Amino acid sequence: MTQDTQSSPQNWAQSPHVRYSSIAMLLHWLIAAAIIANYVLVNVAEESSEAMEDLLVGYHKALGITILLLTVLRIIWRITHKPPPLAVTLKPWERALARISHAGFYVLMIGIPLTGWMMTSAFSGGAPVDMFGLFQMPGLPLAQSRDTAGLLHEVHETGAKIMIGLFVLHVAGALKHMFVDKDGTMQRMLPGR
Repeated sequence: MTQDTQSSPQNWAQSPHVRYSSIAMLLHWLIAAAIIANYVLVNVAEESSEAMEDLLVGYHKALGITILLLTVLRIIWRITHKPPPLAVTLKPWERALARISHAGFYVLMIGIPLTGWMMTSAFSGGAPVDMFGLFQMPGLPLAQSRDTAGLLHEVHETGAKIMIGLFVLHVAGALKHMFVDKDGTMQRMLPGR
């Protein structure tokens, strides 16, 4: 690291060695937007007429599978492209919390859509999921079972509640780094300079 990048946390964050790649940023923000949209979709669906609920739940399922696929791409990208190092100014507990929360996000971004897809497959006996009218994603090979679907629904909802808590923690941490610590950590995931 040059003296310039050591002199100020903001300069440190602008160094290409500590910023995430454009692809990593794109996947991060696409997945984040899709998760928020999917949460809104399912909550609006619950308050809608039956016909509108069916339509919105269909979009919820398709967006969930999209999140799953984007997450797989993101994991592949992360494995093949080393992420930038954490800020040298982070305390040990902040480093540990960052690693634990990121691992939790990956588990949930795979687990929540996967349990939703499994739930749909168990409820329907493996019927395909319509992907926004573009194509059909095959159902998973599960026997039709309301009990299994109900159990998977509970796991799916519990995962979503944990995701909300983790999301709040993540946003609070990002805001702390941006407005309290002013250490440039947030800028590592923001496009531009």
